[in-house]
Amino acid sequence: MTNLSLKNILFWSSDKTNGLLPPRHETNGARVTREKIGCEQMKSEVLRGTAIFEPDIHQAPPKSWRNLLIGHPLPTADAPNQTIGKLVGLAVFASDALSSTAYATQEIMVILAAAGSGALGNVFPISLAIVALIIIVSISYEQTIHAYPGGGGAYIVARDNLGELPAQTAGAALLTDYILTVAVSISSGIAQIASAFPGLYPYRVEIAVGMVFLVMLINLRGVKESGITFAIPTYFFVVSMFITVGWGILRFITGNLGTVTNPPAETFPVTIGVITPFLLLHAFSSGTSAMTGIEAISNGITAFKEPRSKNAGITLIWMAGILSTLFLGISFLSGQIRAVPSEAETIISQLTRTIFNGQGPIYLAVIGGTTVILIMAANTAFADFPRLSALQAYDGFLPKQLTFRGSRLVYSWGIVSLAIIASIMIIVFQASVTRLIPLYAIGVFMSFTLSQTGMARRWWKSGHLQPGEQVVEPGSIVTHDHRWKLKMVINGFGAICTLVVMIVFAITKFKDGAWVIVILIPTLVFGFSTIHRHYTRLARKLSLEHYASPAHISRNRVIVLVAGVHRGSLAALTFARTISADVTAVHVSVNPQESQKVRDKWSMFGEGVRLVVLDSPYRLLIEPMMDYIQMLISRRTPNEIITIVVPLFVPSHWWENLLHNQTALLLRFALLFKPGIVIVEVPYQV
Repeated sequence: MTNLSLKNILFWSSDKTNGLLPPRHETNGARVTREKIGCEQMKSEVLRGTAIFEPDIHQAPPKSWRNLLIGHPLPTADAPNQTIGKLVGLAVFASDALSSTAYATQEIMVILAAAGSGALGNVFPISLAIVALIIIVSISYEQTIHAYPGGGGAYIVARDNLGELPAQTAGAALLTDYILTVAVSISSGIAQIASAFPGLYPYRVEIAVGMVFLVMLINLRGVKESGITFAIPTYFFVVSMFITVGWGILRFITGNLGTVTNPPAETFPVTIGVITPFLLLHAFSSGTSAMTGIEAISNGITAFKEPRSKNAGITLIWMAGILSTLFLGISFLSGQIRAVPSEAETIISQLTRTIFNGQGPIYLAVIGGTTVILIMAANTAFADFPRLSALQAYDGFLPKQLTFRGSRLVYSWGIVSLAIIASIMIIVFQASVTRLIPLYAIGVFMSFTLSQTGMARRWWKSGHLQPGEQVVEPGSIVTHDHRWKLKMVINGFGAICTLVVMIVFAITKFKDGAWVIVILIPTLVFGFSTIHRHYTRLARKLSLEHYASPAHISRNRVIVLVAGVHRGSLAALTFARTISADVTAVHVSVNPQESQKVRDKWSMFGEGVRLVVLDSPYRLLIEPMMDYIQMLISRRTPNEIITIVVPLFVPSHWWENLLHNQTALLLRFALLFKPGIVIVEVPYQV
């Protein structure tokens, strides 16, 4: 065992052996097993000129204020233990879809109200058609889960089967959908609270934004912990709604259900007075908001415990069954009690107080559970948005920061970004569900269509392979499937259905705000492509292909920037003389008297280094310096490097930076774009 100090380790030489040699020691590839550096135990291995240092695995990171908010950091090795089972997975990934039962029926009734109360009798038939579509899409995504066990949903399916442009379109549509999921769900939850407590209505925006950041903090604590936190309220909502619907149907069968007492004022007046096919299509498209979130499980397969695909598939079936049952039950009972679509009171509130005869404890419990599930629906977006954005970032279409896992092994950048953007949407649209809904479903059905088209394409490829033959793709392995025709028909039919719904929705909701999404998605795709071109160009510049060893540096000309002669500038001068004998100090003169003082002091403390004074009669600092450096660049000999040494004052407190003009910082930014320039900052703590 060899004991080395920190100083020795830092100043190992590499000039002759092309390796790291400790002072006064011949290693010849010997192993340095354990070193003590300061107070820390470190492992060091010297092998082929490379030193590897590993901190003690038992050393915990330092405590910080973030631990109080999001918990203690988790080691990377703990990632497999952060997976979730089916019951918790239903709470995490299905809360969006299940919560849509709280407003989907109301959205159908809002559209039908334009033709008068008689049109409300079409709510249940339209709901049946939507449930049929839910079943088709759920079957499709169940196939996707088993075909793509690595997750990614529509984005991965489109990428592997349709190409880059459809994949980025699906990604843009889903990211937009997740942002709107947070805005719509939380706004709807606050609307439920305002129905029970009307005095809170003027403060709905502030409460909604506060809820967004509360959900954000919970998700920053990790998938497992946030899932467990949200599991109890999710199942409370499911049980309470099944009790409400079941009791309501029982009262209907026995003939004592009754109708809504003291119905709220109708805020959606009759405008056309007749039922038209266009009106029915419009109502159908609004009701398809019940389908939002169906794709979430296929995106987050990696969050499930092994066997991941099996657990995710079972969770999807559970979700589709619960969603369909509750949605049909609420739509049926709303028609029987003659509920009135109104912004003053939600359909769920009218239904619950009618079934349970007033606003008693049970009513408050159901409304409370509905509010919580609507707020928690945002949790589905917080679970999927970071994963999808990380996948796109891995592929180079979003900033690489989105791929970094935080201290709790979640994609923290994605979670925080989602919270900020969703809060802006809530503020802009004043937490109005009706105003946000038109923006909501286009992205959902666009991703549905691309996903199912991609799956149909996958089954076609599978059918043209020989038994035992396989094709390896980035997201999965395609093998021969003898049932490929049936599966292709299922996915193809689903793609046609969702495409028709998307077109209908875009037409019927275009004037209501859907035009924003029609413009936004292509804009996002263009942004993704721009980011990708940047990363591609950067990778090409950094590539070692055809790389040749650089020529020997013939000259290192060092320029020290001197604003005044003091300890900071002299420290920079001392450093400059350690890297080259060719050192020149440069001073910009904006005041002849002060410049003379600089000359006098430099003659005393400059250690014989040449001082160049640049006269600036117009009191400019950056421009004369840049002109001088540009002159040096133009006269540079081959293989010459120009190093700019900048003294940098580091105040004791951050606010003290405001007391300085930050000229060095501005100059550094200006020099960054000059080729062949090396910038060195020498900090001086004051």
